[in-house]
Amino acid sequence: MAKILIIDDERAIRNTLREILEYEDYEVEDVDNGIDGLQMIRNNSYDLVLCDIKMNRMDGMEVLTEGLTIKPDLPFIMISGHGTVETAVEASKKGAFDFISKPPDLNRLLITVRNALDRGSLVTEAKTLKRKVSKVRPILGNSQAIVKIKETIDRVAPTDARVLITGANGSGKELVARWLHEKSNRANAPIIEVNCAAIPSELIESELFGHEKGSFTSAVKQRIGKFESASGGTLFLDEIGDMSHSAQAKVLRALQESKITRVGGEKEIEVDVRVVAATNKDLLREIELGNFRMDLYHRLSVILIHVPPLGERREDIPLLTQSFLEEICSEYGMPVKKVSEAGMEALKALPWTGNIRELRNMVERLIILSDKVITDGDVKAFANPSAPVTAATIGSGGEITATAPQTDFDQFKNFQEYKDHAEREYIKFKLEKNNWNVSKTADDIDIQRSHLYSKIEKYGLKRGE
Repeated sequence: MAKILIIDDERAIRNTLREILEYEDYEVEDVDNGIDGLQMIRNNSYDLVLCDIKMNRMDGMEVLTEGLTIKPDLPFIMISGHGTVETAVEASKKGAFDFISKPPDLNRLLITVRNALDRGSLVTEAKTLKRKVSKVRPILGNSQAIVKIKETIDRVAPTDARVLITGANGSGKELVARWLHEKSNRANAPIIEVNCAAIPSELIESELFGHEKGSFTSAVKQRIGKFESASGGTLFLDEIGDMSHSAQAKVLRALQESKITRVGGEKEIEVDVRVVAATNKDLLREIELGNFRMDLYHRLSVILIHVPPLGERREDIPLLTQSFLEEICSEYGMPVKKVSEAGMEALKALPWTGNIRELRNMVERLIILSDKVITDGDVKAFANPSAPVTAATIGSGGEITATAPQTDFDQFKNFQEYKDHAEREYIKFKLEKNNWNVSKTADDIDIQRSHLYSKIEKYGLKRGE
């Protein structure tokens, strides 16, 4: 049953509208002024508001504007005894669904009410479908750290406070950022992601702020930057610790003044963005080393959220594993496999240097290579047979002790095949560690960038595999 609020200072009109609508089985509440009407909108859930325009304590147009600020999708039908085309146009511009003159025609009133309610239902359904299509994964876990993160998101998301998310690669920083956006008042606008580590330092400013045609050699046309694209929504600056000094200075100015200037341009452009940043680096240490600006750090870190590595919340591994089992088996069109109790303990005992990203990859490997029930033997044999780090086991007293790596050398036909295998895994590990920043990885392993690209092509390495 739809719930309708009537705001009108004439008792006779309120009573007439109430009788008509209640006869049609609508639930109706009424109030004689706009101030109390707005309070009722704040405190209750209505499907429709019928609002008079000329009222004593607050004008109906003010009620409309304020009401849509409180509940942006709430349909308003404006009513007036002094209706003119100009008034109807003004009401429509301010967001009213429709305008009806007093005394209201019964048939027109009921048709307009039905249409407004249908439109409200469609908006709600569209939002629900959009959330389903967007496939924002839930934040899984019942550990104390994850519960605290969820509580912080619920508290912080509705505000425009800037958030700095810290944590190791693969721990779930991007997911936290997406839920901050999803639960914010900006959820209907886009969230634009920029991976600061993946963009060469000479291009980061153009990527963020855009550029004018001819501002540099390859600028053959005007480009809109990420700040402008995210206006009205959220800008997620991932791996911000890798941003160049010149870009840091411009981002600081954009945060201070809510204005940006395109590369090669002179015009200041106002932007309305909420900035959420993430990093796997210790920014305070980077500040000491002179690699990051302290004033930018303080601008970004109004709210700090630290996402712990998977090794610090092992109690969440069963829940995460079950979710990945269901998801991956569904993708492959096969029955959901199970993990034995011993198999789960074996999974919990691993070091998890790659965090949740590594766990998902391991679960997929186990699904492909194991039988219906994944055992501890499967985990030891298949989970990470070429790991460069030693696995860990939990002793009887709860302590974690190291064991030898489980590499099956019999799988290699000759020494060259083993060397290729080891080189592939090493390059893949380094690329993932550096979030697929090829330039940085090439420097880390001391080879030419072009040589690294050749290796990536040779071994068919792909991001996110």
